[in-house]
Amino acid sequence: MTAPNVLILTGYGVNCEAESALAWERAGARPLCLHLKDLLAAPERLLDFGALMFIGGFSYGDHMGSGHVFAQRVRHRLRPQLERFLQDGRLVLGVCNGFQVMTKLGLLPGLDDKHFTPRVTLIHNDCGQFQDRWVELVMDPASPCVFTRGLTRLPLPVRHGEGKFFTRDRDLLERLRRAHLIPCRYADPATGEPTQAFPANPNGALDAAAGLCDPTGRVFGLMPHPEAYLFPENHPRWNHPNARANLPPEGLGLALFRNAAACL
Repeated sequence: MTAPNVLILTGYGVNCEAESALAWERAGARPLCLHLKDLLAAPERLLDFGALMFIGGFSYGDHMGSGHVFAQRVRHRLRPQLERFLQDGRLVLGVCNGFQVMTKLGLLPGLDDKHFTPRVTLIHNDCGQFQDRWVELVMDPASPCVFTRGLTRLPLPVRHGEGKFFTRDRDLLERLRRAHLIPCRYADPATGEPTQAFPANPNGALDAAAGLCDPTGRVFGLMPHPEAYLFPENHPRWNHPNARANLPPEGLGLALFRNAAACL
């Protein structure tokens, strides 16, 4: 069986292409890293792929807000092809800056099939500082998200300054809750319950939301980095004598990519 093709967009300050490509490869997919300018020069190439990934980094130096400029270039140069991509039920994943790009585009939350109408955003962390730490995520088992299917809790690293999920529309937030479109939340590491308390919730995200999916579950973005936990040695306690024996044989972030590859 031919491995499914995955497109990873690079360039203009994003910088997680190597680990993202390795994650997809280890999950059984065939990734291609392509500079955004090369895709914009031939937009029809997008339709050669079963999945699209917006990766982490600092696109355009986060000028005018994280992910904003990258999102506008995609909106104005790639919208017809991206609309077709979504209509075909292909997968889209955004991590960190990629999640920021997706909210600025409107791909998420994608309610009422409106994938180009921004309705939520990601703003500066409540603490006022860049956060580089590991967090615990708890998954919503009722979420339609194909990436988190079968997962319960997941430790992952975050590294961002603008990661707070935010909307002023409380009715929209309630709608996201009812539809289970918040697949993963920041959790207290002791209790496993969603939390607003810093540093377990590193940015003050509303409803402890660490990620969002659209109603199909095939479009997903999150602030923590699953591609940064592919091996046991990625975990900060991998060489602690009392913790090493309890670490899994492979990095737990890989599970999201395996779930996605199984849907392609």
